[in-house]
Amino acid sequence: MDLVGRGMSWDEGDVRLVPVEWLKAHEEIKPKNMEKLLEMTLKWDGFTKPLIADKATGTILDGHHRFAVAQRLELARIPVVCIDYLDDDTVELELWPASELESISKQEVVDMALSPDLYPPKTTRHRISDYLPPIHVSLKRLSLLTPSQPVENES
Repeated sequence: MDLVGRGMSWDEGDVRLVPVEWLKAHEEIKPKNMEKLLEMTLKWDGFTKPLIADKATGTILDGHHRFAVAQRLELARIPVVCIDYLDDDTVELELWPASELESISKQEVVDMALSPDLYPPKTTRHRISDYLPPIHVSLKRLSLLTPSQPVENES
């Protein structure tokens, strides 16, 4: 899963802290990558990059490994930028060259996220933006269960 530049840009005000259980993966992760990210997240004592997810369904478009780290740490919330995935024509969906699929639609991605199954790692590639606002949200803050709220940097 990869996001590359499409002219969209976000700032810190677009990042929300949402309940981890609201999010839904559509791809498997690479365990070694998750372990490395877990190590760095503990070193930084927080998240420094938000996930991107569909605002209607919680389908994760970017950040499956960060999501897995949040689950492993049993966090209550995670920083996310929510977008209108199905209706935003600037969000382009492609398959990675090594994917076993011949084609895919946005609706199929959402359907997979809503099912008990997952695509293999690096199946989809979304063209959205290569810029996400730099953030730092402490693990302590993410462990507190409160309603979805805007992020304010703690550094």
